[in-house]
Amino acid sequence: MNTHANVDPRETAKFAAMAARWWDPEGEFRPLHALNPVRLEYVRERLGGLAGKRILDVGCGGGLLSEALAAEGAEVVGIDATPEVLEVARLHLKESGLTVDYRLATAEELATAEPGAFDAVTCMEMLEHVPDPGAVIDALARLVRPGGRVFLSTINRTPQAFLGAIVGAEYLLRWLPRGTHEYAKLIRPAELERWLRHAGLHLEDLSGVRYHPLSGRFSLGGPLDINYLACALRPEA
Repeated sequence: MNTHANVDPRETAKFAAMAARWWDPEGEFRPLHALNPVRLEYVRERLGGLAGKRILDVGCGGGLLSEALAAEGAEVVGIDATPEVLEVARLHLKESGLTVDYRLATAEELATAEPGAFDAVTCMEMLEHVPDPGAVIDALARLVRPGGRVFLSTINRTPQAFLGAIVGAEYLLRWLPRGTHEYAKLIRPAELERWLRHAGLHLEDLSGVRYHPLSGRFSLGGPLDINYLACALRPEA
């Protein structure tokens, strides 16, 4: 099977073009910089700490979450299908002094090579950019050990998300390049839960992410109508 069939060249080209500006908190990835503390908190709390945990960051991009996990003592492997963003991620390690094992790979490829090898798997803001999100989730379920957890972050397919994440973020505020998100590819929680269940994962939690315009920050809690996070358990055999 050609696992690269689940990589959209148009999507990787978008992120390759912006790769050099990944770590600019005022650039195109400003929303990810603002979201990162919330994502880190969510994973940390549900794992009961990160030190000593072996964590896979799928769709790691330039390494925002990978480095944050490593800074708290996790052993981190970061994978992405875009060589340009991995180059940026590896270069940034020279500044941060942290250790992350970055690899050019898809989740499907690594699931064949290292099944059950991770205490936790994160896949943040990626599912809405692949042709077959369900196939990615199947791979995540194979990658995490029994008793381990999978963490996901994505955008709901609602009118509120269309106005906030596309019209607002891409056209009015210009936080993201136009065309970064396609409304039809956004994912409803019920769809995500169905894919998780099909993969043998048990959905433990769904949490909305609230944006505070005055501070420019995000926080956990609130409705699921735009950004939301999910935690799923791979049950013990």
